[in-house]
Amino acid sequence: MIRKFSGDTLVVATHNEGKMVEFRAMLGGRVKRLMSAKDMELPEPEETGATFLANATIKAIAGAKHCGLPCLADDSGLCVNALGGNPGIYSARWGGPKKDFVKAMQLVHERMGDAEDKSAAFVAVLVLAWPDGHTEWVEGRVEGTITWPMRGEHGHGYDPIFVPKGEIRTYAEMPMDEKNAYSHRGRALEAMLKKVF
Repeated sequence: MIRKFSGDTLVVATHNEGKMVEFRAMLGGRVKRLMSAKDMELPEPEETGATFLANATIKAIAGAKHCGLPCLADDSGLCVNALGGNPGIYSARWGGPKKDFVKAMQLVHERMGDAEDKSAAFVAVLVLAWPDGHTEWVEGRVEGTITWPMRGEHGHGYDPIFVPKGEIRTYAEMPMDEKNAYSHRGRALEAMLKKVF
């Protein structure tokens, strides 16, 4: 049985301000109070899962138990076919301790070398957890290609090197509302809104 969200406060388990901007844009009208991990001083649990779903579940359950409120967490990343699906669940970690995404994008470029296959996908899994441990989850996915050099000033993470299918611009060359309309996180949020809100 699918559980519906019925409270007025939702915690989003992220310290990433770029992601928080996206969540506020898409959930602002549905939830009275949207709090970030920073607002609630949520500790970052160790992500020991082997999949996006496992890691998002770890973060959502830890957040819900810590603050006693429903907590939404995402785990997302860039999966490059020529790199066997990497960086995948390690997307943030490729940027090192400071989460330097310029460094991470350069690493993707270096490791791809002159690979003919430039195909990739952005994947986002969202998990909504309640303090009693109940969870609901959805996945959003966007296929595309890797481009080099980096292009665009908007967005965050790997956006400057990812061109979604059917587009010639990178995510970072799109205004946020346009990117949100069909980004992996936008698709996952849309699915979560339909499922539980």
